[in-house]
Amino acid sequence: MPVFGCVADDFTGAGDAASFLVKGGLSVQLFSGIPADGSRIGEGVQAVVIALKSRTQKKDEAVRDTMEAFQWLKEKGVQQFYFKYCSTFDSTPEGNIGPVLDAAMELLQVPCTILCPALPVNGRVVKHGELYVDGVPLQESPMKNHPLTPMRDCGIARLMQPQSRYSCVELWKEQMGQDEKDIWGWLSDRSCGAEHYYIIPDYQDDGDGARISELFGGLRLLSGGSGLLEPLARYISTQSRKGQVPDIRAAGAAILLAGSCSKVTLGQIAYFQAHGGISYKIDPAALLEGEGQVDEAWDFVKAHWGAPVLVYSSDTADNVKETQRLGQSRIADMLEQAAAELAERAVSRGIRRVIVAGGETSGAVTKRLGFSSYQIGQSVAPGVPVMIPMENPDIRLVLKSGNFGQEDFFERVLAMTEMEED
Repeated sequence: MPVFGCVADDFTGAGDAASFLVKGGLSVQLFSGIPADGSRIGEGVQAVVIALKSRTQKKDEAVRDTMEAFQWLKEKGVQQFYFKYCSTFDSTPEGNIGPVLDAAMELLQVPCTILCPALPVNGRVVKHGELYVDGVPLQESPMKNHPLTPMRDCGIARLMQPQSRYSCVELWKEQMGQDEKDIWGWLSDRSCGAEHYYIIPDYQDDGDGARISELFGGLRLLSGGSGLLEPLARYISTQSRKGQVPDIRAAGAAILLAGSCSKVTLGQIAYFQAHGGISYKIDPAALLEGEGQVDEAWDFVKAHWGAPVLVYSSDTADNVKETQRLGQSRIADMLEQAAAELAERAVSRGIRRVIVAGGETSGAVTKRLGFSSYQIGQSVAPGVPVMIPMENPDIRLVLKSGNFGQEDFFERVLAMTEMEED
């Protein structure tokens, strides 16, 4: 019976969460979407992660789907719950974090939970209740211009105010070294007897993560980014056995698919090409005009059969803006479906390693392949695990958010997942 259940607001975020739980010592199974009737939790699984698409849903839909996922976990015997959101939070007044967590506290009948979006390993920290990215306040970081959730403030309590019905209490680093009983007494006084409230602990380094887990690891409901999940898993695993991690290697060729236009992914593509990687660029305008871009890309893959091939549509911001004039949503959907079609052809013809860069592209690929549940293996980079589909355990799937991974990410994943054939 799993002891821990996590619901994430998007797919790559769920993989991110699962990877840190594995690193912290738990065996993890990930479901894409609310599990269907009859869905099976694997033997020995200690933590279950459910990936939703609630980050940009309408509020009512986000609340409904998240509560349904929590209810499914409750029915499976889970006793502790985590709502995972982006480490850069959501600064729009219409954001879903507040409404979802309000409903979760009420569903689980708990008086409080924590808001902990930090991910120090990727430069996201909370100091005095404010969120920083690579040393600068959230609203001064590149995330200020995010197309869906533009970041206009770094104060977590201020961000929650228009979203939630409940108040927030900040717990600064200077206070976290006090005796646990004194901290809880202080929090109780600050909450003024409220039926529900939020705690915002500072999280600037690994020591803070361990301390937060000690202080709040016993709460029935927790929330945050993926950064807290590794120390939290360590805290949980001290009370149970260490989980088993599956073999992440597979024999044969690989296909790499990139749809993200982030600076990080563009750098990874350039590094791959500069070091001899074979690649093919899909032309969005030609795809829109129906010029057989998918067939041409697949012919290119077949011409280099046996070698890893990168097929990408990623481009610079200026070029993307130019292409979007042809129809932003239509272009995006066509590019995602092109990647999904190539992944389906590759798997049907024996390719067992599929690497995808970009959250929306990853979602399209997994939907087309028909995978809904995964064992979680070792990570290639922080927040990017190798996943093994329960429906086809011969496949190794790596899905990364656009901003994640080292410059040599593609070379790393190929090396880590390669199995020598006899």
